[in-house]
Amino acid sequence: MPVARALRLPITAVVAALALSGCMSTSGPVAMGPQGLGPQGVDAVTYGPAYASAPVADAGGGGAISALRSAFASASPGYGYAAPGAAPVVYAAAPGGPAGYDNSYHLGPGDKLRVVVYGQEGLTNSYAIDAAGSITMPLIGSVPARGRTPAGLAGEISARLRNGFIRDPSVAVEIESYRPFFILGEVQAPGQYPYVPNMTVESAVAIAGGFSPRAKRDQVTLTHTDASGSGRFVVPLGTPMSPGDTVFVGERWF
Repeated sequence: MPVARALRLPITAVVAALALSGCMSTSGPVAMGPQGLGPQGVDAVTYGPAYASAPVADAGGGGAISALRSAFASASPGYGYAAPGAAPVVYAAAPGGPAGYDNSYHLGPGDKLRVVVYGQEGLTNSYAIDAAGSITMPLIGSVPARGRTPAGLAGEISARLRNGFIRDPSVAVEIESYRPFFILGEVQAPGQYPYVPNMTVESAVAIAGGFSPRAKRDQVTLTHTDASGSGRFVVPLGTPMSPGDTVFVGERWF
């Protein structure tokens, strides 16, 4: 009986050692991070696979701002834009376009003009368009200028001078300075400022000293008036402006 017990202990130890050796040599499944995710592999195993963000729609290669510029160029009354899956946001372009060059610009009160009547120094002078939309010249008196282009006004002046004053007048009209624009609301220095050709809303904010700490910085309200009437439009910062426009920068809520 003691001999059997003595033999049983080594046999038990050998069997246990073999079983342990077998468990250690058997390779079990090892968690591997998804290939191609770089440092996100471990996180993907723990929290699930990562997904790339959905592409943002780009209208004409420049998003909403590009679409607005196209809308201005085509004199479109408005343009709607929304990214896929997002709540629709409408950016409306003001009617008409920026004063990119004088020939297509429509004059209005506050504009200052240089009228040249060749060979007539007494008529050649600077004239400001008054609140009634007219300029007053010697000989011919008040001449309506509101809504006309510089070339159109030159033609009107020529016609009036030809009617009993100058046999064959030659007239040119140039814009000496544009009527000012206005910027109100959450900017450092709201007020009235001289218009600079090809301005955008963003440059208007910069001229006014930049945004205040409470300003809503992604979009503003633009008030535009022309021959077709007046309207208010919510626009992004890249929107072109015209002389006489009013920009209102709102206050953010958080």
